[in-house]
Amino acid sequence: METFLIKALQLLMSLSILVAIHEFGHFFFARIFKVRVEKFYLFFDPWFALFKFKPKNSDTEYGIGWLPLGGYCKISGMIDESMDKEQMALPPKPYEFRSKPAGQRLMIMIGGVFFNFLLALFIYAMVLFKWGDTYLPPQNATMGMDYSETFHNVGFRDGDILLAADGVPFERFNETALRQVVNAQQVTVLRDGIETAIAIPTDMMQRLMKDKKGFASYRYPMIIDEVMPDSPAQQAGLQTGDTIVAVNEIPTATYDDVVEQIYGKPNTTFQLGVKRGSSLVELALTTNEDSKLGVSTPTYMRIYPTVTRTYSFFESIPAGAVLGVNTLKGYISDMKFVFTKEGAKSLGGFGSIGRLFPDVWHWRTFWMQTAFLSIMLAFMNILPIPALDGGHVMFLLYEVIARRKPSDKFLEYAQITGMFFLLALLLYANGNDIVRYIFN
Repeated sequence: METFLIKALQLLMSLSILVAIHEFGHFFFARIFKVRVEKFYLFFDPWFALFKFKPKNSDTEYGIGWLPLGGYCKISGMIDESMDKEQMALPPKPYEFRSKPAGQRLMIMIGGVFFNFLLALFIYAMVLFKWGDTYLPPQNATMGMDYSETFHNVGFRDGDILLAADGVPFERFNETALRQVVNAQQVTVLRDGIETAIAIPTDMMQRLMKDKKGFASYRYPMIIDEVMPDSPAQQAGLQTGDTIVAVNEIPTATYDDVVEQIYGKPNTTFQLGVKRGSSLVELALTTNEDSKLGVSTPTYMRIYPTVTRTYSFFESIPAGAVLGVNTLKGYISDMKFVFTKEGAKSLGGFGSIGRLFPDVWHWRTFWMQTAFLSIMLAFMNILPIPALDGGHVMFLLYEVIARRKPSDKFLEYAQITGMFFLLALLLYANGNDIVRYIFN
């Protein structure tokens, strides 16, 4: 329950920041062009609001709604989710959106997307400035990786060390590396000290999405970092710095090997082979009712040599921009898979987004995920779908090209159609989350 609350709080805080910045982008350009903004709300407020405030001599009511599915900026003289038909039936006024030139209306509509993208670049820059960039090159992980069944089927073996995809070396193991693999014709790995080429089928991404087995994870030894007092590990005689290399005479080269042999078996005695310095020690360990040993272990980032890049304030700005643009390019390239059968099944809602955040609060991870979601929100909003910013932009571009506006009735029907489509998509994506939770 605690883990759920931590993830939920991070998701709510992240989305609140993104929605507020997005709507402020619309607000900012509306006020520049002297367009009246009637409401500025974080979250939706059907029937009632949690908080609302209208400053003296201001045309704008500010508030917080109770339905955390987004937010809105109600702009006078515009057909939006408020569906204010009475206002649109009146003659246009100088301060209304519909009275402004197409260029100004276009800037107002793309303001939210623009501010979300700028926010992502700013966050990336500040993360690099504050924490730098620490990563583990795959070549430094001398034990290689454990691969999923999907990748075993095309020729990968556990212990392979990733070297290059179509001749381009892997810098780090992340989403970019996965794209390199699935889009490559050939991946080169180091296997038992020998460079080995693996042919990648053209439908690798579809196989990956269909199987839902994942890609790979680092292999690393189970080194004891700390022994908890009065734990099974302490009673067995395990010490800091020990490495468990065998369980009941079965070799356990990796952390996962040890987990496979011991965890899930409560109140069971195991014979451990433990490497202590240059010696091999035999210990008897009996697990408790939770099948736990009572030890902490270092992550692979502490075991293998990492690379760290630090950035001054002025260096972080272009570096953050590059990271943001590359993230956007990667996200766009992945979108083509959404329109496949496997891609549609992989769509997720708030549950999937919440799982992006860690089980414990970590500010660097929080801000990195918030920056990614900001890019995702910007891209999704600019899609040419009625009810999204991109839909309004599409109709504005039509107006510029055709030199005539679509009728208010047409825009009204388009808005309704778009809202129904988005609602159906929202229900489908969150339904996928529920199905995965129940059956996985």
